[in-house]
Amino acid sequence: MTSGKPRLLLVDDSESFCCAMQRSFELRGYEVRTAHSVPEACELLEGWQPEFAAVDLRLPGPAGLALIPHIRKASPASRLVVLTGYASVATAIEAIKLGATHYLVKPADADAIEAAFRRTEGDASVAPTEHRPSLNRLAWEHIQQVLGESGGNISAAARALNMHRRTLQRKLTKHPVRR
Repeated sequence: MTSGKPRLLLVDDSESFCCAMQRSFELRGYEVRTAHSVPEACELLEGWQPEFAAVDLRLPGPAGLALIPHIRKASPASRLVVLTGYASVATAIEAIKLGATHYLVKPADADAIEAAFRRTEGDASVAPTEHRPSLNRLAWEHIQQVLGESGGNISAAARALNMHRRTLQRKLTKHPVRR
C-alpha cells in the first residue's frame, strides 16, 4: 500500500534527532520511517523502497557507509545524503563512491537535508582551501578512511592501523581534530 507521498528513510542513532526530523519531514508531506542502526534499517528496506534517505555516518555497530549499498540495492534511484559530525575527506569520498548523493556536516536541519536531496550537480565555483591540514588532522582522516574500508569494524581497523583496539576507540570518541 502506497500513500503517494515521497518516502524517506532516516537513520541516526540519536532518537531525539530522528523524532525532530521525522516531524519536520512529515509536515513537508513525506512518509518517514526511522531506524537507529544498520540492521534495523535493513529490516525496513525489506519490501519498502525509499525515494530519499538520510544516514548518519557513525552508528552503533556497522557504520552508516555500510548501509549505502543496501539502500542502493533496494531503491537504485533513491537520493541519499550522509550526515556526520565527524567529517573527513576520506569518508566523504567513500560515501560518494558508494552512491551517496551528498555529504552534510552536522548540525544539519530539514531545510539543508531537503536541499541536498534536490542537488543534482556539483558546484564548480567552490574554491579550494589555501591551507594544508595539520599532521593531527591527516592522522584523523587516515583513521576515518581505514575505519570506512573496514566497514565500521573497530577491531579490523585497529589491526590495519597496527593499533590497540581500545586506543582506537578512545581516539574515535574525541571530536575531529581542527584543520
